[in-house]
Amino acid sequence: MTTTLTAPMGTPLLATFRKRRLIALGVPALILAYFTYIFFAFDIPGLAQRAKMDNAAILLSDFWSHKVHVTRDNRSGDVQSAVEGEAKGRYPAGTHPDWVIIDGATTTIDLGEGHIVTYDDKGARYVVPGYGTIDIAPDGNRLKLIAPEPLPDWINASGNRISVTTEEGRFTYTRSKVETFRYFAGWELFFFTLESPFHGKSPLELAALALWGDRLDPARSNIAGMAHDIWFNEMWRHGDVAWAIFETMLMAILGTFGAAVISLPLAFLAARNANPLGPVRFALRRIFDFVRGVDGLIWTIILSRAFGPGPMTGALAILITDTGSFGKTFSEAIENIEEKQVEGIRSTGANALQRARFGVIPQIIPVLASQVLYYLESNTRSATVVGAIVGGGIGLMLTQAIQTQKDWEEVCYYMVLIVLMVMAMDSLSGWLRRKLIKGE
Repeated sequence: MTTTLTAPMGTPLLATFRKRRLIALGVPALILAYFTYIFFAFDIPGLAQRAKMDNAAILLSDFWSHKVHVTRDNRSGDVQSAVEGEAKGRYPAGTHPDWVIIDGATTTIDLGEGHIVTYDDKGARYVVPGYGTIDIAPDGNRLKLIAPEPLPDWINASGNRISVTTEEGRFTYTRSKVETFRYFAGWELFFFTLESPFHGKSPLELAALALWGDRLDPARSNIAGMAHDIWFNEMWRHGDVAWAIFETMLMAILGTFGAAVISLPLAFLAARNANPLGPVRFALRRIFDFVRGVDGLIWTIILSRAFGPGPMTGALAILITDTGSFGKTFSEAIENIEEKQVEGIRSTGANALQRARFGVIPQIIPVLASQVLYYLESNTRSATVVGAIVGGGIGLMLTQAIQTQKDWEEVCYYMVLIVLMVMAMDSLSGWLRRKLIKGE
């Protein structure tokens, strides 16, 4: 007698549960292993050790504040005060902020909270409450430092350079010059430079001058004078910034809509239900893949070498990249249309162009509008980076401000403008999308 053993009916179900449990445990384990590899491959512990948080704090403070430089030339003895250390923000000769007092060869700088810096013929001293006096004097080709020991980490000293960083300001001494920085909140000289007659006046005083005050310049009204001084501000260059924003938006608009215009007829040639020629469709689709497969920054570099720098080069780089993306999405939208509507148009005796105009275009308009407006938003951000490469738009000004390593308040200003520009383009595209797609 033969006995046949039959597996329980639940065995396949149990195997499925085991497989799913293995996947549920294995996938997180693989992800954890991958992040562990990244942690050591990119030297995250070393990166944390090399991080200089003091420099980061200074950088962040420079974003929202400004500093006034009080500089003495150790060779000539001349003392100058300038906002951000720029010639365009320099106080007129013989004038200084009220917290800088010059008495003969002695310059006294009051940084507040008991922090006093003194320049004289012997060198310079910095009195830090709770710590003591930091005395620096030239000693041959080197600098001699006298300060309470041990030196704290906010004093960085070498034979040629000594710097002190406190909450009230910064102080740097080299053989050629000694410089003190005092920080103030806000972006100084944002509206009026020191040379403007409107500098230093309160909002109420400016309003009074604009409405009923006597003219400061007989040749023009006070309102016109204010507008002129703001627009042609030499430090913040508001006029140049406005033009740079316009160039950036122009690159995004020309590149995006130019690509849409070029891609639409090519999309019909690449669609299976619009073009029966397989080799033509295949060639066009490969061209779309190639064009969008090369990153836009690569096209930007290539075109800048071919045509030179300029906003139009940036717009052309965006156009080429988006032509590939639009060609793919538009052709797929054409292939997914409802053929009955096209057949209805065909039954009236319409030719191919009329069938495309009245049978296909109305069906794909929502897809076209949505894609074009989305890319317009994205290209507004991308145009900033493209402009930095081709030398146009707000991207160029942002790059120049970063390269100086000192105009971080301008970097913050440009970043704020870029965000506002993107928000404006997002609102505009949303309004257009509602008008074109929903008909609101």
